[in-house]
Amino acid sequence: MPPARDKRPTAAATKRPAKTATKPPAKDVRWLSSDEEAAWRAIAQVMVKLPWALECQLQRDAGLSFIEYHVLARLSEDPEHTLRMSELAVLANSSLSRLSHLVKRLELRGLVRRQADPADGRFTNAIMTDAGYELLVATAPGHVERVRSLLMDGLSSAEVRQLHDASQRWLARLDASG
Repeated sequence: MPPARDKRPTAAATKRPAKTATKPPAKDVRWLSSDEEAAWRAIAQVMVKLPWALECQLQRDAGLSFIEYHVLARLSEDPEHTLRMSELAVLANSSLSRLSHLVKRLELRGLVRRQADPADGRFTNAIMTDAGYELLVATAPGHVERVRSLLMDGLSSAEVRQLHDASQRWLARLDASG
């Protein structure tokens, strides 16, 4: 279904130079079918509601944001509980600056520490502390139960595989889009 006609002011009225349109004309737009639109709206609602539902549980149980939990979980997966900040930024889909602020908050709580990479001093490593690991281990059961109750328990094994396959394809397309 095409969007309603937009009544934006002209470039002259907003004192901005006119731009050349790079979008295809409306007739060339591949509008979503009613089934596609319903699926998209459902996905969009999950994208809005799920982070908050997970964040509330993590805040209540551990005083962690979802992204802080994600960073700790990713650090825990490394045998040395250590990753370069630049690698962790990619995994967290974050800028290095934003990740640095996040890691600073975790450092202040004694959950992570930073040190120069001994293999290449140009890089900084984030290292999960014992206290960070203990908090993660204590928090994980509640987090897994929340994920299970909100998502997995409502799906059959076949639907879980389909969700995984679809998510992998979406991630590949997102990664390829820059």
